[in-house]
Amino acid sequence: MRFGRVFNTAIANCWRRAVLFAISVLCTSATVNAGPLRIVAIGASNTHGWYVGNQGAYPARLQTLLKAKGIDAQVTNAGVPFDTTAMMLRRIDKDAPNGTNIAILQPGGNDLRFFGTRQQRTANNAEMARRLRARSIDVIVYDDDIPLRYYTIDFIHLTREGHAMIAAALLPRVMAIVNRRQNSLTSSRIADGQ
Repeated sequence: MRFGRVFNTAIANCWRRAVLFAISVLCTSATVNAGPLRIVAIGASNTHGWYVGNQGAYPARLQTLLKAKGIDAQVTNAGVPFDTTAMMLRRIDKDAPNGTNIAILQPGGNDLRFFGTRQQRTANNAEMARRLRARSIDVIVYDDDIPLRYYTIDFIHLTREGHAMIAAALLPRVMAIVNRRQNSLTSSRIADGQ
C-alpha cells in the first residue's frame, strides 16, 4: 500500500512539473511576442532608399520578410543621405533608442568618397557596435561586397533588386538573433524553475 502511494505521488509530481514546464514555455512565448521586435537600420543614402524610396529600401523589405516568417517586427529606417560613419556615430544613441533589440549598421562608401580613411571608417564602425552592445542591442554590420548588377547607373545607389538582395541576406542573420534570444529566455526560465 505504501509503495502505491509513493508511486502515485511520484506520478503526480511528474505531471505537475510537465504542466509547469508547459506554462513556462507559453509564458516565454508570450513574453517574447508581447511587443514587436524593434530593429533600426542605420546608414546613408542606400539605407534611406535613394532612387527606390523608403518602401522600396531594404529595411521595409526586411520587415515584410520577417512578417512572412511570423515575426512581429518594426524595422525603422534611419538612413541619412550623404552621412559618413562619423556622422552615424554622432547620432547612434538617438537613432537606436532604448527598447531597440537589433541595430543593422550599413556603413556604405561615403567615408572614402568624402576623403575619409579606411582606418577611421573601421574605428567608427567598431565604436558604434561597441556602444550598441553595451546597451544590450544586438548588432549586425552589413558591409558585404555587392555585385555591380545591383547598382543603378551611378554605381553608388542600389536598384530594387539590390535592396531585395540585402533584405534576403539580412533575414537569416536576424532570425539567428531571434532564435538565440528565445532559446536564452527559455533556458533562463527553466533554470529558475518557472
